Amino acid sequence: MAEKDYYDILGVSKDASQDEIKKAYRKLSKKYHPDINKEPGAEQKFKDVNEAYETVGDEQKRSQYDQYGSAGPQGQGFGGGGQGQGFGGFGGGGGFDDIFSQFFGGGSRQRDPSAPTPGRDLQYNMTLKFEEAIFGKETTIKYNRQAQCETCGGNGAKPGTSPTTCHKCGGRGVIDVVQNTPLGRMRSQQTCDVCGGTGKEIKEKCETCGGSGHVSQRHELKVNVPAGVDDGQQMRLQNQGEAGDNGGPYGDLYIVFRVTPSREFKRDGSDIFFDQRISFAQAALGDEIQVKTVHGDVKLKVPAGTQTETKFRLRGKGAPKLNGNGIGDEHVTVHVQTPKNLNKRQKEALAAFAAAGGEKVAGIKKNVFDKLKDAFDD
Repeated sequence: MAEKDYYDILGVSKDASQDEIKKAYRKLSKKYHPDINKEPGAEQKFKDVNEAYETVGDEQKRSQYDQYGSAGPQGQGFGGGGQGQGFGGFGGGGGFDDIFSQFFGGGSRQRDPSAPTPGRDLQYNMTLKFEEAIFGKETTIKYNRQAQCETCGGNGAKPGTSPTTCHKCGGRGVIDVVQNTPLGRMRSQQTCDVCGGTGKEIKEKCETCGGSGHVSQRHELKVNVPAGVDDGQQMRLQNQGEAGDNGGPYGDLYIVFRVTPSREFKRDGSDIFFDQRISFAQAALGDEIQVKTVHGDVKLKVPAGTQTETKFRLRGKGAPKLNGNGIGDEHVTVHVQTPKNLNKRQKEALAAFAAAGGEKVAGIKKNVFDKLKDAFDD
């Protein structure tokens, strides 16, 4: 095992007091806590700081460390969690008392209750109209959250006072409970009944928050909805969730978008789809028609002889792409309408059309058809 200088890891001298060691540990644990510091190597530094404090922060272990170094007596180390020991961690000859100590918390590494903890994340559902989702908008939302108490700064103590280390658990947040059983003494850990697991006592509580450090808040926030969001997508707003503990950052707010369907348009990602009805004459003879898009009406040229269900593409008339790479397209499907209620002239014209093509149509009376056919044959 490589020799470790726990004093150097904590940044204190070898003759530092226990209070100085504890203060250094709290500062470094907050600095390198994995929930706060995402830099490479921060997690390992956090582990090293905890390992160092577990040793020199305990007077008995510190005395052994000063005598034997980080390898500890008989080279077993001060890992506390059986690091690298496997089941050999029980080999110290301590009997049942030491075994149960390992199982029920005596040798386990405890989380520092005074370490900064990020606040809880929140979710907000926002309903958008179809066009609002395409073009985006700026809006203001309101929601309830737990915010840091401004009166006490989040520590829960009356202004002018400060929380103190819990006299019962010594700031650990847990207490050891030993019970005698037929198998020997069993040791377990329970949440401290004095501090409730916080590791600190507040003699004079803040009158605003009652000692919790948090207050209920109706939070108001301006939100810029980006153009092109789609149903079910979400946007993360950092530090807009609930307040953290012990100086930890606020959690995040996740806005989940619900988009109301359009009666006219359908959407798939950045592409929009639209159905356009045209007449038989427009399809057969060709025409230039007006087509709706989310960007306004545009002209579309329908070639002569267009069949029903023919699809056309209007480039750049869809929804913006969230990644910033342009705008999607609108896909127009034309549907040729068959007239239902024809007047006399329309019927005659269609009959003439059929006769000109030599087409026999059962709906046209034979004598009328023959006259029209003869006229076109001449």
